Amino acid sequence: MVDLIRQRAQPRGYMAAFGGTIGLLDAMIHQQDIRRPLGIARIIPPERLRTALQRSLYVPILCSAWRGRRLRLIATDVDWTHGSGPEVRAPGEALLMSLAGRPSVFGELSGPGAPTLLDRLGLGET
Repeated sequence: MVDLIRQRAQPRGYMAAFGGTIGLLDAMIHQQDIRRPLGIARIIPPERLRTALQRSLYVPILCSAWRGRRLRLIATDVDWTHGSGPEVRAPGEALLMSLAGRPSVFGELSGPGAPTLLDRLGLGET
C-alpha cells in the first residue's frame, strides 16, 4: 500500500497541468457543487479564494476567460477584481462558480454586466 501511494504521490496527467491549478480548482468547485445545495456554509480563506479566482481565468477547460470577457468582475467580500467593461459584483465564491459555468449563482450577481454573465451561463431572460 505504501509503495502504491508513493507511486501516485506526484500528480500526473491533466490534473497536474498548470502547476496543479486544475486539481485545486476542480476540488474547490466540486466541493461547492455539493455543499451549496445542502446549505452547508463554508468560508473559503480569502487568499485561497483570490488565487482560485485569478487562476481560473487561465484554465482552458473551465472557459472562464470566455465567460468573463469584456466584463469588470468585482468580488464584494475579498480584494479581487478583473477585467474592464460593465461591472458584475458578487461574493468571490459566487464569481468563481459563475466563471466555472455553474448556474447556482443566480440571484447572487449584481451590476450592469450581470445579465451578460447570466446569459453566458444559459440563464438569460430568467
